[in-house]
Amino acid sequence: MKLAELGGARVLVLGLGREGLETYRFLRAQFPGKTLGLADRLPMERLAPDVQRIIAADSGVAAHLGDAYLTNLRDYDVVIRSPGVPLITPALQQALHAGVRITSHVEIFMANCTGTTIGVTGTKGKSTTASLIDALLRAGGLESRLAGNIGVPPLSLLRTTTARSYLVLELSSYQLDGIGLSPRIAVLLNIVPEHLDLHGGFDNYVRAKRNITRFQTADDILVYNAMYPLPREIAQSSRARCVGFSLEEELAAGSFVESGNLIYRGDDGRKEVVMAAGDVPLPGRFNLHNVLAALTVGRVLGVSGAAIAAAVRAFKPLAFRLECVGTFGGVTFYNDPLATIPQATIAALDALGDRVATLLLGGYDRGLDLTDLARRIRQSRVRTVILFPPSGERLWQAMEREYQSGADLPKPCFTTDMRTAVSIAYRNTPSGTICLHSPAAPSFGLFRDYLERGESFKRYVEELGSVVAQN
Repeated sequence: MKLAELGGARVLVLGLGREGLETYRFLRAQFPGKTLGLADRLPMERLAPDVQRIIAADSGVAAHLGDAYLTNLRDYDVVIRSPGVPLITPALQQALHAGVRITSHVEIFMANCTGTTIGVTGTKGKSTTASLIDALLRAGGLESRLAGNIGVPPLSLLRTTTARSYLVLELSSYQLDGIGLSPRIAVLLNIVPEHLDLHGGFDNYVRAKRNITRFQTADDILVYNAMYPLPREIAQSSRARCVGFSLEEELAAGSFVESGNLIYRGDDGRKEVVMAAGDVPLPGRFNLHNVLAALTVGRVLGVSGAAIAAAVRAFKPLAFRLECVGTFGGVTFYNDPLATIPQATIAALDALGDRVATLLLGGYDRGLDLTDLARRIRQSRVRTVILFPPSGERLWQAMEREYQSGADLPKPCFTTDMRTAVSIAYRNTPSGTICLHSPAAPSFGLFRDYLERGESFKRYVEELGSVVAQN
């Protein structure tokens, strides 16, 4: 949607979190005298202080707050939906069928951006891959900015974006859901079940992810993970120029691993050794996927292999993504609260190997199959599992089925309190081994989000670790 279209329309911003607030600020700067609707499920007194001040001070705001916040959608021509409001919300679907245009902050940005948009999506690895791409492009002397689900809301960058700018956007399934255009360069990592409750099933989740390339043309580029069926299938139906990456097979064009090196092969068929896989500072096989994706984008855009290798070597792991908190009393603690699906916890176990002796698991239960995770734990040397409800109980049941005899089952410890969990870990984890916090479930219920959960784990590891050191 072009800005000129918004100027003559009745516009409602739905959802007043970080992205919604930035959407309002952008629109108010663009259209100073325009009446703007603002809607949120929270009542006035529970909104962020900045939002409360805006509603009180801006006479051009029509506020729709609290339980009835969705009742006025049909009074507007355009609803700018924040990612936290699922597109399957009945009131939104009714408004859509009544002719209301449903758009989003990201869609407005991409429709009006004069630079090159690079969108990154996938179930896991988006933040690391987007950050790597940004670092690689900067190392190559390109003007790159990181925005979207990581970084800043992109509309705040629109005024300073030029045709020479590269905008690296981390795009969640919620941000892709319902959009009608795709980025100039799309990066598709793997897709596995997640967020199914808010999308109405896996098919809808995949449909949202497909939008990363659905509207691309032959002039656009899709970089995709060629190791997995879904990205391959989506690439086969894409109109864009498709460039793959893989850890397991040599590709005719794209990036892959060969003889312990990261290789890029261009359209001319020549292979280029970019760097040794062992020089990648990020732990785990899964991070090699992220590096290969970023490497591919960098080489497609002309960044030299030497610049890419230097940027990768200098790259620091992002917070809360298999982050080493430190070693206390001989125990090394890793914090991985963004592992909100079983596959992510399996990948963390693969990355850290047989030194993992204690696992902190569980949280909000989305009903995902836990069999593979239970099997992976059985294959590990984990001796203590600290389980948070409600998915922790179901995981324990899966482990009991997987271990069958029960003789080698790890010791289970059930808790709802992070301080207690960390205390249990200190008492039960042998010196020289690892305690891994990788929940395999979202944090809702006991924690506000993964940030609160991850910060809580770090705080108690360090607090109780100082007590261990004194003793």
